[in-house]
Amino acid sequence: MQDNPIEKFKNEAKERAISYGNNQALQEAYKNFLEQIVKAKYAYNFFWLGVPIIQAPQDLQAMQEIIWEVKPDLIIETGIAWGGSLIFSASMLSLMEACGKIEEGEVIGIDIDIRSHNKEAILVHPMSKKITMFEGSSVDVEIIRKVSAIAKTKKNVLVFLDSNHTHEHVLAELRSYGPLVTVGSYCIVEDTGVEDLPVESTADRSWGNGNNPKTAVWDYLKENKNFEIDKIIESKLILTSSPDGFLKRIS
Repeated sequence: MQDNPIEKFKNEAKERAISYGNNQALQEAYKNFLEQIVKAKYAYNFFWLGVPIIQAPQDLQAMQEIIWEVKPDLIIETGIAWGGSLIFSASMLSLMEACGKIEEGEVIGIDIDIRSHNKEAILVHPMSKKITMFEGSSVDVEIIRKVSAIAKTKKNVLVFLDSNHTHEHVLAELRSYGPLVTVGSYCIVEDTGVEDLPVESTADRSWGNGNNPKTAVWDYLKENKNFEIDKIIESKLILTSSPDGFLKRIS
């Protein structure tokens, strides 16, 4: 039986991605480029269906591939900002429905402060019908209870963590939302790359070297063996805001 050409292509891509980790010139170029694009606020330049989305395009490509693979009917996002990421997730689930991969998808967005102009822009968007927003801390017991109740009614659950980036907060989010992720799906922890930036890059923040999403991921994985870091994704992307942040639930 002849090999599926797409599967063959995927295997070749995987082998290339693995090889990038040993490509010193490529890795040095990535580190230099990362430092410069952070200074230039590169991730603030993009929109999704007309709404600002503070993400590097490479990470959006990874999210699209993950959503196609996982086929979630629920995506939970902590941190809303302008709302572009919610619109992205809702549009991806709409495409999954159109392709017959899921029956009906839903997106939950959580933020401690949903600014009125951002909330209004989300509510008037055509994708808003798939979005539910909760205002409050993502680690508030009542918020977690509401989200967990919805998650229990779903088949496949995917989580994006992108709110307060301190170690303590992200670790609390991982402990709260990690258990909601279904086996084979992902908990994607944003901005783990903070750990790899020069100290001065985060001097005006409450997080930085030694106190950020990546350090929270490292501690979480010490206490929870249900997840592993999917290194293939970040190796393939080369440029990502989430190194060590693509956590796949394996059990």
